[in-house]
Amino acid sequence: MNTPVTVVGAGLAGCEAAWQLARRGLEVTLREMKPEKRTPAHVSADFAELVCSNSLRSDELSNAVGLLKEELRQLDSLIMACADAHRVPAGGALAVDREAYARMVTERIRSEPRITVVPGEVTEIPEGEVIIASGPLTSDPLSDAIARLCPDSDLHFYDAAAPIVTRESIDFSSAWFASRYDKGTADYINCPLTETEYRTFWRALCTAEEAPVHGFDDSGVFEGCMPVEVMARRGEDTLRYGPMKPVGLPDPRTGEEPYAVVQLRRDNAEGTIYNIVGFQTHLRFPEQRRVFSLIPALRSAEYVRYGKMHRNTYLNSPHLLDRYYRLRSLPRLRFAGQMTGVEGYVESCASGLLAGIETARALLGLPPADFPRETAVGALSLYVSGGTAAGGGADFQPMNINFGIIAPLGYRVRGKREKNLELSRRSLAWISGWKKREAGGTEDADHH
Repeated sequence: MNTPVTVVGAGLAGCEAAWQLARRGLEVTLREMKPEKRTPAHVSADFAELVCSNSLRSDELSNAVGLLKEELRQLDSLIMACADAHRVPAGGALAVDREAYARMVTERIRSEPRITVVPGEVTEIPEGEVIIASGPLTSDPLSDAIARLCPDSDLHFYDAAAPIVTRESIDFSSAWFASRYDKGTADYINCPLTETEYRTFWRALCTAEEAPVHGFDDSGVFEGCMPVEVMARRGEDTLRYGPMKPVGLPDPRTGEEPYAVVQLRRDNAEGTIYNIVGFQTHLRFPEQRRVFSLIPALRSAEYVRYGKMHRNTYLNSPHLLDRYYRLRSLPRLRFAGQMTGVEGYVESCASGLLAGIETARALLGLPPADFPRETAVGALSLYVSGGTAAGGGADFQPMNINFGIIAPLGYRVRGKREKNLELSRRSLAWISGWKKREAGGTEDADHH
């Protein structure tokens, strides 16, 4: 019997979960409130919209997110296939043309015969097997329904998006193309500041007027998406060790590293628009123009999108979910995406992939995949569910994938990069072995 599964939300996690279910022969109803209703952060009617940066971060196996992406590729991730198909130059990172990528995800989902897309807002938990991937901006009625099931789910943080400017408005007499340490290709526009320029900019940023965000205070901001003005208030040199660090970026005009550097990253395939890397902000729009114009290369910048702040909600997952992202108190219900406390596009995709695979296996009468802590996919689910030393407890915070939550090797490898590469090799060997075992006959025969 083919038990239908309802997936709520067509973001990265929801699309990935629906895809993994469908390719294992399950019928899926995908519920999505766009385009009838949108959150404050969304601008497109397409699925899997990237609302902040267009970067999926490092693509190198010496970096944990690079490993996670490669695991997802090996596990036939829809999101990764579409991202790879629409990558734009970004040095050692994977950045995408966000519109073309989202369009491809939408087309693939809508053309999959086992996925039925049902538009409209979901206000109550559906019956039957359900994966909720409604995202950090879940609408109030559905949030209320979840809260009734999960009394500890009222945690939240705030997230901020960076501004985007046109390339033609950038002053290239004060900027140059390069990647840090000349790694990869010269894909970033680098905008230097002298010590005097930097201190003028820093003072203006610290005192600029912020847009009101209900319930916001600096302590409620997740470290991974810290607004640039909040970061600036932590100290005069904080930005120089963060998004404005100049190391590895010598100015070709002088051969010396500037006092500070702002980097811009391509935001579409044509290279006509660039986002200001690490400059998430919730300053008022006129203040963004005024303060960021103090960066010499951006003195006449044309903004196609200003930065903005929005509420993000996530579950106290170690108290609520198991390693399969399943609600312990109601096992027919699973969660995926940022609502679970995974932080980042790739991590959201990974949670959707795991939830989809494990739901399908349970419904098909197969044993769980049980991705171990030796893999990035497994380590992330174990962290979220409190199954690692790092996860759990009253201070649970959203987490990007990192090698610290992956099981150690148990033997010494000289050098951090080589150790990380060895961790990646071990993980990918497990994934490869698991795929071979599944291909040997334990996977659903209707796999396609």
